[in-house]
Amino acid sequence: MWKRIDHQLKIKAGDGSQAGQFKELGPGQEPAVPHSLSLSEFQTVPVFEDISQHVKEVGDQLVKKVNAIFQLDITKDGKTVHQWTIDLKNGSGDTYRGPARLPADTVFTIPEPVFMELILGKMNPQKAFLAGKFKVSGKVLLGQKLERVFKDWAKWFLKFSVLERGREGAHCCQNLIFSEGSEETLG
Repeated sequence: MWKRIDHQLKIKAGDGSQAGQFKELGPGQEPAVPHSLSLSEFQTVPVFEDISQHVKEVGDQLVKKVNAIFQLDITKDGKTVHQWTIDLKNGSGDTYRGPARLPADTVFTIPEPVFMELILGKMNPQKAFLAGKFKVSGKVLLGQKLERVFKDWAKWFLKFSVLERGREGAHCCQNLIFSEGSEETLG
């Protein structure tokens, strides 16, 4: 088993009488988001927060159906800017920021705009994967189960929107959530 060790970083002070001395900076952890970017700049953050709420409500059922851990590495300009884990294998499920605490069954490396198009049903996941729009490592076929989780979340989100904003307020969001030709409508 691997053991993580956090090292104390030190830098050399560059001027005056302190030249040649070292200064402790604290634990050596890489930030999940570079300093120049804040989480509020990402469209995916509220989506994952909603998915997290959905998993809290129906996680027991999802764990029975899915039995997998997914790590999503969201990228911008080819670099991972933040990570999310959807654990539907342990306990009653969990969604959290950061890398998977236990080994992930499937890891997706996906640009944020592609993720948003997939989650809103504007892009077919299989076609996007085959076109090289995102990368998958691990158990690739589990991606189909994650797609089902996202569709279940979309139904939950739409239901929540109806309760929160009324039928007319949610109806305008219907085309964003369900892909064209879907039988899932408000009716």
